[in-house]
Amino acid sequence: MGLVRAQDAAPGAGQAPPVAYKVGTITVKFIGTAIVNEQVVRANMQLREGGDYDGSMVDRDIRALYKTGLFEFIEVKQEAASDTVFNLVVEVTPKFRVLAVRYEGNKQVKARRLEKEVKTKPNTALDERQVKEDAEKIREYYQKTGYNQVSVNYTIQRDRATSFGTVVFKIKEGAKVKIAAIKFAGNAHIKSKALAGEMETKKWNWFSWLTDTGRFKDDQFDDDLEKVRDYYREQGYLDVEIPQNKVTFSYPNPTHLVITIAVSEGRRYRIGDISITGSKLHPEALLRRVLRQKSGMVFVPSKIEKDKERIEEFYGRDGYLETTVRLTRKSNITTGNIDLVYEVNESGKYNVESIVIQGNTKTKATVILRELTLGPGDVFSTISMKISKLKLENTRFFEDVSIQPQETNIPGRRNMRIAVKEGRTGNLTFGAGFSTLERATVFAEVSQSNFDIFNRRSLFQGDGQKFKLRIQVGSVSSDLILSFEEPWVFQRQLAMGFNLFRQSSDYTSTYYSEVVAGAEIYARKRLFELVEGRLSYTYQVITISNVSTSASSIISSLEGKNSVSKIGFSVLRDTRDKIINTTAGNYVNMITEVAGGPLGGNDQFYRLELKTSQFFPVFEAQTQVLSLIARGGVIQNYGSSKDVAYYNKYYLGGPTDLRGFEYHMVSPRDALGEPIGGKTYGFFSAEYSVDIVSPIRFAVFYDAGYVNSGAYSFSPVNFCDNIGIGIRLFVAGSPLSLDFGIPLTGDHDSKKGDQFNFSFGTRY
Repeated sequence: MGLVRAQDAAPGAGQAPPVAYKVGTITVKFIGTAIVNEQVVRANMQLREGGDYDGSMVDRDIRALYKTGLFEFIEVKQEAASDTVFNLVVEVTPKFRVLAVRYEGNKQVKARRLEKEVKTKPNTALDERQVKEDAEKIREYYQKTGYNQVSVNYTIQRDRATSFGTVVFKIKEGAKVKIAAIKFAGNAHIKSKALAGEMETKKWNWFSWLTDTGRFKDDQFDDDLEKVRDYYREQGYLDVEIPQNKVTFSYPNPTHLVITIAVSEGRRYRIGDISITGSKLHPEALLRRVLRQKSGMVFVPSKIEKDKERIEEFYGRDGYLETTVRLTRKSNITTGNIDLVYEVNESGKYNVESIVIQGNTKTKATVILRELTLGPGDVFSTISMKISKLKLENTRFFEDVSIQPQETNIPGRRNMRIAVKEGRTGNLTFGAGFSTLERATVFAEVSQSNFDIFNRRSLFQGDGQKFKLRIQVGSVSSDLILSFEEPWVFQRQLAMGFNLFRQSSDYTSTYYSEVVAGAEIYARKRLFELVEGRLSYTYQVITISNVSTSASSIISSLEGKNSVSKIGFSVLRDTRDKIINTTAGNYVNMITEVAGGPLGGNDQFYRLELKTSQFFPVFEAQTQVLSLIARGGVIQNYGSSKDVAYYNKYYLGGPTDLRGFEYHMVSPRDALGEPIGGKTYGFFSAEYSVDIVSPIRFAVFYDAGYVNSGAYSFSPVNFCDNIGIGIRLFVAGSPLSLDFGIPLTGDHDSKKGDQFNFSFGTRY
């Protein structure tokens, strides 16, 4: 007998014809206690008695048996039964099996909880490597919950007579510790607060139970030290040292940990001489203007690398796609600065040969092509390529968009390859909700942002049209909205659409009920850069009913049906990074409306209104954002109209503006004290929000505003303001705001105490 080798089972070189070797008998022999069924061994082998035989099949079967994780050692021995037949003996040493898993020393954490952290279970194969990993998992769990002094060891009690083993995890928990402080020593030039801000490891505070901070974790702390080193390098301290062995841990009391990090800053480097070589297409002086970093500035590695990319982009915008820049850093012994050499390797100029689109399983190619700023024959500009990518991403039709040059057989030509991954663009939602205005409501909505009204086979998807149907019925309100938009009419960048709506509400006033029904048609077009114009015509009928007998003549005079026929024009600029949970950018919308006159209808007025907002990312940690919102507007009657109807006027108060006041309560009033709206208003809001645990955000806010009865009356004599706190979260995929507002300034009628508001949607 002997061990099987591949060459033993193959004919020698030069033999002809090849000999067909066969398997005789296969015997399974267990070394030690046979706690694994013989059929398990045979089931994981491809070799069969009477079947073909060669060494590669033996090797494959041995690997398959090891892969089961049931065996400690496997050996296949062969015995020649004849010249072409071999008998095989498969000797297997089964692994011990786990009889039980025990935990010792765990006084603060129950064994049932620790069992969730380990993979070693009773009656499974005993794998000591897995046991070691489980011990580390237990230690990590203890650290996460605050026991940073925990130690976890293990023993395995093997019974060779039964081939079973008992795993015992021995735990020394120590005290549950909170991080009381993180200190730095040796940081003469950078404040400790700035360094601590770079770390995920934080000292314990009253928010820690939500943010999972304030506890010491080994792996996280190691990463944090590297982040602090990177931060120093970004400040020009390239020689910074933060030795792991010089970090000290002290315990002022058994439950508090103070971490002291020793820093050796080294010197601060600056940029010395800058030179650019290899450029033939552009003079060095021009390329120097592309660079943001200049001689004498602090040496910041990321900014230096960005300048290298800027030179490549500068070439790429003119079609020199394959131009590369090699950056060489040279220490200047004389000045002590770091000299920079940008070595340019210029490429030829490329034009677009064709557009190759991949991955669009439902979106039409024309929908993708019309978003591109490059076409066949154009100079292959990398800037235009990036803009095209951004425009495709902004359609929100795709989960992922990639645009890359693709080689062709034609000199000076590259295809533009566009690879997309289709995203979810349609939604069917239904449910129930509750808000401080609508009270209890049930709703159903179907929407499709990539609609195709003529494509039934693809479930009406793929042409980039917008469609929405929403039905909402509540205890004090109901809505029906149907909207459709074609964003590219006649394959031109001109959008046209319509809205049909019916909205009824009993919460507008205690003196009457209001139903608004009508339709709007509009056209929308990009005017220049990010500025968009929108022209619309709206016809609506406002029905005032259930008027109280005690209502004033101002309210009762409009009982019945009232028609409004108006045209509107608005100019919009929107640079927000995202509509929901915005972190940066701004929004400006200037609105002009004219109703009545030659347009017909009962009401004659014009409206001028400005809505604007600005969002500032304050700190990256926990995504902290400051948002500022300002609005103002004027509405005025003209012609034979005596006054603007109260349902067209301005009001403040409620979840979308003055959150410390009741809905529509900030307003001029009639003789009975009922709000009847004003012709001029101004509003300002400042809100500071921070992630608690994404996507839950905490906010503090200040709102201020006024509503005056006369047009163009901007004096804040009726000024009202409030402060408050709020929570932002998502429910059923929709943003929900919970706000508690405290009024500061206001008159007797509007200032009725603290207000709690919760509503769906977002403010801008």
